[in-house]
Amino acid sequence: MGVLWASAEIEAATGGRASEPFEVTGVTFDSREVQPGDLFIAMPGTVYDGHKFVERAFATGAAAAIVSQPVIGPHVLVEDTARALEDLGRASRERSNALIVGVTGSVGKTSTKEALYAVLDRISGGKAHRSVKSYNNHTGVPLSLARMPRDVDFAVLEMGMNHPGEIAALTRMVRPHLALITAIAPAHIENLGSEEAIADAKGEVFEGLETDGIAIIPNDTPHRDRLVRAARRYADRIVTFGSGDADVHALHAVRSSEGGSLITAALLESEVTFTISQRGEHWVSNALAVLATIEALGLDVGVAGLALADLGGLKGRGERHHVRVDGGEFLLIDESYNANPASMAATLKSLGAEQEIERRIAVLGPMRELGEHSAELHASLAPSVLDAHVDRVILIGDEMRPLAEIIVGKVGVDMSRDVDEATEALLSMLRPGDAVLVKASNSVGLAKLVERVKEGATCSI
Repeated sequence: MGVLWASAEIEAATGGRASEPFEVTGVTFDSREVQPGDLFIAMPGTVYDGHKFVERAFATGAAAAIVSQPVIGPHVLVEDTARALEDLGRASRERSNALIVGVTGSVGKTSTKEALYAVLDRISGGKAHRSVKSYNNHTGVPLSLARMPRDVDFAVLEMGMNHPGEIAALTRMVRPHLALITAIAPAHIENLGSEEAIADAKGEVFEGLETDGIAIIPNDTPHRDRLVRAARRYADRIVTFGSGDADVHALHAVRSSEGGSLITAALLESEVTFTISQRGEHWVSNALAVLATIEALGLDVGVAGLALADLGGLKGRGERHHVRVDGGEFLLIDESYNANPASMAATLKSLGAEQEIERRIAVLGPMRELGEHSAELHASLAPSVLDAHVDRVILIGDEMRPLAEIIVGKVGVDMSRDVDEATEALLSMLRPGDAVLVKASNSVGLAKLVERVKEGATCSI
């Protein structure tokens, strides 16, 4: 692995003072993730101060640290380590010649980011960079920038928000050449109050566009024109994707023999036919967003189709496990990473489309940050549950009671107080031929249920 940062470069970026010359090959602020050669940034915290873990970071192999108090070992001393991380991110962006894509949206931004990365990595022969996990906030974005190798051709950076103004700050740091909004849905409506306000907050992503920048906008939202108006102030070109009169749309999208979709897409200047292994109409939309991006950038859409066909399952976002039980196996669909009304409806519809199964079981936990709309939006999932022909549903927590009150008597309903109780309920009812969907907001912790159900089993993905 090549040198990512030299001590003199870190000094210049942060205004800090290096204890001695050094070079690093990576950057992290989590001592549990330190790899040999990393730069460890001792971030302040509300519970733990990162300085308490500097010694552990060096013991694990860190080559140096950024600190606000002297330590033993190679380091750069700064006044504020959080600001130093931002400075390092900006310096990385400044030195890079990469074509930068910024991604945001209420639904599908991480999945679309991963798909875009797979395409751009294939097009560039391995010279693409991306945000890992969902590092999309005020610390994750500068960290993703600081980790960007100096010689990459492309970078895909995800940006998220909970309040107005957050994406505006992030996009001015990222300075994308192309900004993509995947979808608008009532995620974080507790803090923003309305979908219109959510659309405005997502539209801030266009504020950081570079000269001649491109905006990619979803056509299938009542807020499309609102987003177009926001983009016109900053973008040189606007491309829409989705259905209807979208610039990039599916001419045909049918279920493939493997369960994904076979898609023929009309692009701006051509057509392309390809397959995706991911199930559900929401993944058709994700794929169209990727193709709109690739064609708008003037890149090879044929290679993009091949990369999308090869894209595997994403952990917590539709990853499929065939798990053995006495007498056969059942299908476990892991959507545990996050949830809002739109993604809940999409994945329930996908569960309803599963074929050659005996029963459909949904394990559903609360959707968070819905505020005063929580009861109404949880109850609004009832048609999706019923239309998916779910046989049994395990609902976790009091927030799910409005849904339970509507579907009880039409679907077998089990109420659980927490993830542990839901896990025991699921394990007690599993049998061969079941298809189990697991979905909730990430903070609910349903990933623990997935791991426990898989524990000791032989799985194929």
